[in-house]
Amino acid sequence: MSKFRLDEVDHQILDMLIDNTRVPFTDIAKKLLISAGTVHVRVKKMEDAGIIQGSSLTLDYEKLGYSFIAYVGVFLHNTSQTKFVLERINQIPYVTVAHITTGKFNIFCKIRARDTKHAKEVIFMVDDIDGVYRTETMISLEESINDKKRLMHTIFKEL
Repeated sequence: MSKFRLDEVDHQILDMLIDNTRVPFTDIAKKLLISAGTVHVRVKKMEDAGIIQGSSLTLDYEKLGYSFIAYVGVFLHNTSQTKFVLERINQIPYVTVAHITTGKFNIFCKIRARDTKHAKEVIFMVDDIDGVYRTETMISLEESINDKKRLMHTIFKEL
C-alpha cells in the first residue's frame, strides 16, 4: 500500500481539527480561504486512507474528581497468559490504557482514580487477576507534556 500524500492544506486542516475536532468545516474553510466542500472532501479522503480515525473528546478528569494518575507495570507468571490478563484488565474501567511491552514489564497500564485510596483498590484489582505475578506502580505527580501537534508537525516536515 502506497503512502498517502498530504499537502500543506491537509496539514492545516489536521492542525485545526487536532485543536478542536468539533470545529465546523465552514470555519476551517474561511480560515484557509477554500470551500467547505473542499474541506469535506479532503477530510473524507484522510478518513478513507486511515489517517483520521474517528474523533475524540477531551475530558477534564480533575473536574470530574479523577485527578490521580498512576502507571502500573504488570509482571506475568507466563507470557502465554497475556491475552487472558488483558481481557480481565479491560473489565476494570479505571484502567484507561494498557500496552503489551518488552523489557521489564509484560503489560504497562495507566490508571485514573479519585485519590490514593481508590488507586490502591484499582491496583489490587489488577494484582488479583489470575496470571499476574506482581505489579509495580509509579505515581504521576504532574502531566508536563501532552502535545498532540509536535509529532504531527515533525512528520509533516519529514514527508
